[in-house]
Amino acid sequence: AREAGASALHFTRDVSPFARRRGERTHRALGDAGVALRGHPGLNAVDGIGEVRTQQGKPYTVFSPFHRNWLEQERRPVLDAPRELARLPSALAKGRLPSLAALGLDQEVSEPAPGGETHARAALTRFLDGPVREYADDDDALGRDRTSRLSPYLHFGCVSPRQIEERLPRGAGAEAFRRQLCWRDFYHQVLLHHPRNARSEFQARYRGNIRWSYAKRPFDAWCEGRTGYPLVDAGMRQLRAEGWMHNRARLVVGSFLTKDLGIDWRWGERWFMRMLIDGDEANNNGNWQWIASVGTDPQPAYRRIYNPARQMERHDPNGDYVRRHVPELRPVPDRYLREPWRMPAEVQAGCGCGIGRDYPAPIVDHTLARQEALERYRLDA
Repeated sequence: AREAGASALHFTRDVSPFARRRGERTHRALGDAGVALRGHPGLNAVDGIGEVRTQQGKPYTVFSPFHRNWLEQERRPVLDAPRELARLPSALAKGRLPSLAALGLDQEVSEPAPGGETHARAALTRFLDGPVREYADDDDALGRDRTSRLSPYLHFGCVSPRQIEERLPRGAGAEAFRRQLCWRDFYHQVLLHHPRNARSEFQARYRGNIRWSYAKRPFDAWCEGRTGYPLVDAGMRQLRAEGWMHNRARLVVGSFLTKDLGIDWRWGERWFMRMLIDGDEANNNGNWQWIASVGTDPQPAYRRIYNPARQMERHDPNGDYVRRHVPELRPVPDRYLREPWRMPAEVQAGCGCGIGRDYPAPIVDHTLARQEALERYRLDA
């Protein structure tokens, strides 16, 4: 700031405990240098998300009433980009963007989407030119992948939720997508008011009372996409390749880790934050607590135990998503693709996919795991 001759530093306010601590340290440092720190909205569709409250003045902990209130909130206007920016002092060394390796962040994702505002605007235009109209019906269709893929650009501020909201057309698809923007704001206000959620369960009754597993071998199999459940493995391999995963797949793999394997949801949350380009603490935390049945959602645990084979039958009936991300399963006949371990030996030999050799056998029995999960959540047992 001194080198640039700046009198103020402007930033977009964030809600996470990490961001708030960072802001406090920055404020102190700039104060010592005589530089003002000025925060602005922009992270959420609704400014002052922490002030969206119930009639009793309390923060919301249930989505549906928050959504109704959110729809009624005023929106700030969307401003155009400035025609030009002031020149930087000529003596200021501009520098270069460091490589990931120089920052100690060697790229683990092999096929990341390109970054920046130009690509963000192009992605938004593509979505609005067609897929948004069918979003209400297609958002869970894994094989068609008609989602917006805007989450990384939202996370890095390449496009704002207000820009998106302003350009949404009328119709059921657009309203369904707008509801997803509301979910984003909802989890931001939850973490703002409940910062301990970053480390512990929202529901106090579950804190320290669930016997989570910390078995590394099944966790590693989950991370690497070799659980023996095709839909789970497809999602985890997409994550490793793209740094992104379809939302329906996120729910399935989250349910599998916490319910089928009984592994602490925090392990899954940390892995996602490591791998996701759109990794946002508030949303990642909120979604993991939702699927682990320990968060703000009031539904009982049994409502969030997903059968991977049935989920595939509903959301990837032709196996397009699975075959795209799990190449060894491409020759498997459709009738066995959801549960390949049921293939007779002669079928395995015929299609060149031996279970336990070319593709792993299931690391857990879903039916037994479901019963164990129900017992795990019974606090009166």
